[in-house]
Amino acid sequence: MKFALVIPDGVADEPQACLGGRTPLQAADIPHMDRVAALGAVGRTNNVPNSLPSGSDVGTMSLFGYSPLRYHTGRAPLEAAAQGIELNPGDWAIRCNLVTIGDDRMLSFTAGQYPTESARELLQQLQRSQCGDAHWKFHAGVSYRNLLIYRAQGTVAPFTSQTQTVPPHDITDQIITPFLPAGPGSEELRSLMEQSRGLFAAAPANLQRQAAGQQPASQIWLWGQGQRPAFPTFEQQYGLRGAVITAVDLLRGIGRLLGWQVIEVPGATGYLDTDYAAKGAAAIRTLSNPDVDFVVVHVEATDEASHEGHADEKVRAVEQIDRHIVGPLHAWLRQQGDYRLLICPDHPTFLRTRTHSHGDCPFAMCGTGIAASGVREYSEISSAESSIAFPDGWDLMGHFVHP
Repeated sequence: MKFALVIPDGVADEPQACLGGRTPLQAADIPHMDRVAALGAVGRTNNVPNSLPSGSDVGTMSLFGYSPLRYHTGRAPLEAAAQGIELNPGDWAIRCNLVTIGDDRMLSFTAGQYPTESARELLQQLQRSQCGDAHWKFHAGVSYRNLLIYRAQGTVAPFTSQTQTVPPHDITDQIITPFLPAGPGSEELRSLMEQSRGLFAAAPANLQRQAAGQQPASQIWLWGQGQRPAFPTFEQQYGLRGAVITAVDLLRGIGRLLGWQVIEVPGATGYLDTDYAAKGAAAIRTLSNPDVDFVVVHVEATDEASHEGHADEKVRAVEQIDRHIVGPLHAWLRQQGDYRLLICPDHPTFLRTRTHSHGDCPFAMCGTGIAASGVREYSEISSAESSIAFPDGWDLMGHFVHP
């Protein structure tokens, strides 16, 4: 049997006045997702416990069938795994965003989707300066998404579970002062953030962007710290050999820690301009491999549209996922024989707040052994009316794999 999970990141939302009182899922033309709903079961799942911050690190961990209350140590260690960065006992990984701040407000948590090569230059400058030393190691990632590693090297790290940081995408357009790092080790984090301001102000790449009317990276923003988690592999847990298709390091990292193949797709950007058709084709190729039983296709575009507050772009993104990923993948699965297909976001991301939220996510699943629930639409509204619910989201995977 072949299994597939499609994650339209952050697609769960509220009714929008600009969409005629409908959610983006209701407003979108998604015949293939609706067909999955009609053929199988629709319900809701709560992937993010209230005691943890809402984000893809927590939400996807639940979706993959692992309790974040047990396994979650922070977002950055998962991204470190994606880059092949080994964390030793005592080491900490910290997410290092390039951001744009003006008048003490978070203007852009992506620094205007900062170019990767320019970002790499800035990270190199940070490492060469007094910001980098034997303990602090900067690692360039993709665009604004980068990492800072604290190498303990026999010393005791300044951080603890009480260290508090805030994701920059949660405070767009807000004054940053109340959201600066707090608790153990926070003084060092704030110092590094402040030092980066002076370096970045004179950086040639930033001066060029300002001259071109583009947003500069005015400083780093440090958050999502944690130590290496220890997972049983997905094959150990569920008996299936997996693969993940994503443009986001976080998902790559979780995949590697779970023992999955990480499939790179040319044209997959993690943004609204991602190549949806290429991802759909890659999912089919991957599942065609006899060594792969289970594939995850993650699409970030729906989440990015919410962060930017663009309802029309969110509708367009989910329609692209439906047309170029769910449709072709479902058609191929049905031709192969026994299969199961699941569609579910990791967490809600509200257009109203432009940030991740706690709360239920709608899911639809169909395939061999999954009875139809009588619901014909995939949306937040139809899932809320269903009797099928998983208050602990990590229980959904076991139900999907072994209903």
